[in-house]
Amino acid sequence: MVDGVPLVFPEVNPEAMSGIKVGMKKGVLIANPICSTIICLLAATPLHRHAKVTRMVVSTYQAASGAGAAAMHELELQTREVLEGKPPTCNIFKQQYAFNLFSHNAPVLENGYNEENDNNVKVSATCIRVPVMRAHAESVNLRPEKPLDEATAREILKNAPGVVVIDDRSANHFPTPLEVSNEDDDAVGRFRKDLSQEGNHGLDIFVCGDRVRKGAALNAVQIAELLL
Repeated sequence: MVDGVPLVFPEVNPEAMSGIKVGMKKGVLIANPICSTIICLLAATPLHRHAKVTRMVVSTYQAASGAGAAAMHELELQTREVLEGKPPTCNIFKQQYAFNLFSHNAPVLENGYNEENDNNVKVSATCIRVPVMRAHAESVNLRPEKPLDEATAREILKNAPGVVVIDDRSANHFPTPLEVSNEDDDAVGRFRKDLSQEGNHGLDIFVCGDRVRKGAALNAVQIAELLL
């Protein structure tokens, strides 16, 4: 983050762009949040507005698209090579990506966190690169100040912009990266009470979103629309 440069996504903080319009005499920079933050907060923000979330524990499962087209190509190439019994080509990442998981490839800081998940708010994050093409997935644990039960959270997110709820326990149908690939909306589901917390002061959800669409390009278009 840079002072004076608003970090914006319209469903969460459109007020950050107040006073900025096309035609201003001086140039203005507006930043897109990182994709994993957008995908998480599209689901978490409506719940925060209702119950004031004080702490989040997030594990992200990030697709190849977050590292660019070359990483997506390498994942395809490695998959073929491994299935053919050949050693995998590792140009983008320093280790085999196909059929594997590893810590996000951002630099690791002295405190053990990646630059990807370092922050100064009450958020504890673990970021993992997974062999998926386009869409990120995130496991999110929320601690709200006010009680928040599963049914209320589900109803809030059914009415939230940019979010669809997929939460069918009987069919074991919950959000998947494949299902949201090439889609504009986040999918959220797997609503569960955090049994380690007293009362209704803990909630677990699972969120998936297309890193290329809402995680980047669509959000930029929506910012531009706010300027007009």
